[in-house]
Amino acid sequence: MTANMIDVLPAIDIRAGRCVRLVQGDYERETVFDDDPLAPAQRWIDEGAEMLHVIDLDGAREGRAANAGVVERIAALGMPLQVGGGIRNLDTLHRYLDAGVARVIVGTAAVTDREFLREAVALAGSALTVSVDARAGRVALNGWTEASELPAVALIPQLEDLGVRRFIYTDIASDGMLGGHDEAEFARVAGVARSPVIAAGGIAHSMQVRRLAANGAAGVVLGRALYDGRMTLADAFDAAAAGLRERTC
Repeated sequence: MTANMIDVLPAIDIRAGRCVRLVQGDYERETVFDDDPLAPAQRWIDEGAEMLHVIDLDGAREGRAANAGVVERIAALGMPLQVGGGIRNLDTLHRYLDAGVARVIVGTAAVTDREFLREAVALAGSALTVSVDARAGRVALNGWTEASELPAVALIPQLEDLGVRRFIYTDIASDGMLGGHDEAEFARVAGVARSPVIAAGGIAHSMQVRRLAANGAAGVVLGRALYDGRMTLADAFDAAAAGLRERTC
């Protein structure tokens, strides 16, 4: 990423080898945007993306790298990738790092398997990102299919103590809804974190990108708003830069 800029990350969610979007993480509420995820990947690259956010939805639910081959094909395009979904063992972590993935995202395993998390931190270092996915501030697991009572604001400091240095906070209730990210909850999460936090879920317009950037977001993940044409990458970059200027004034 360009120094002193906010990460603007187009999302490519993969299910059964296709590029899709879910609504609130519901696998029964799926929209297929392209049969070949390489097509949107190349589109976002052509429009100026500096990194892509790629999620293996099958992997997230099944606990394995179900679409790793597709991810590797996208990685071969030469664009830095931030990849998650089903990374719950060191073999998968190794596979993605060996494929040239810039950042690997751990979700469920960060909560349920702390020994794996310690090993992942040791292996991946600054390439490791933990995804904290929550409804009403409570962490969800296993591809968002399982609720917990663990508050996100309690989890993040625990994981920082174990060496995690980057987070993605996903507002599940807003994801895919285009109704706007829960900025108040994001502010609570970012407020307890000592590390960069990227916002994801429901970011529907450039003004929200600007506000999130101004209020401390290290980046934004953009999905349906880009695919539906409600926002362009150029809009998002301009908004992120404006928000960063407001933050540093």
